[in-house]
Amino acid sequence: MKRFGRIALLTPVMLASWPWPAQADTLYKCKDEETGQVLYTNQKGSAKNCTILSRDQPISTFTPPPRAAGAAKAPTPGDFPKVDGDTQKSRDSDRRKILEQELATEQQNLEKSRKDLAEQEAQRPGNEQNFQKAQERLQPYRDRVALHDRNVEALKRELATLK
Repeated sequence: MKRFGRIALLTPVMLASWPWPAQADTLYKCKDEETGQVLYTNQKGSAKNCTILSRDQPISTFTPPPRAAGAAKAPTPGDFPKVDGDTQKSRDSDRRKILEQELATEQQNLEKSRKDLAEQEAQRPGNEQNFQKAQERLQPYRDRVALHDRNVEALKRELATLK
């Protein structure tokens, strides 16, 4: 009996230290009805006496809770500051100008980054006979091109949503 008790005690310890696969997101504790042995697993299978010990939740960005199907929008309070139409149009115009200036600057930066990348791709220093070393040297230039390209696309999307 003492031997079985030690094995039963060591089993959870061994299972806890076992290298579980990365995709396992739920941990079950199952008890066999016939033998009474406890099994910790990430696959419930057909076992019936299982309880969930932990469940990993996927990492996500904040999303507001969903609104009820027939929920009406809350009315604006009477003392809420309002802006007249001309002031709002002026603000929208200023915003458009700022975004267009940012877009022009970002497009210039993109062209400069592409030019720098092309220059670096044309150069082959004597100490770079290994293809991997050349790729490592060029990666920061490619990253800058990708960054400016994403910025240009984001600014274009932002401009497209303006009134």
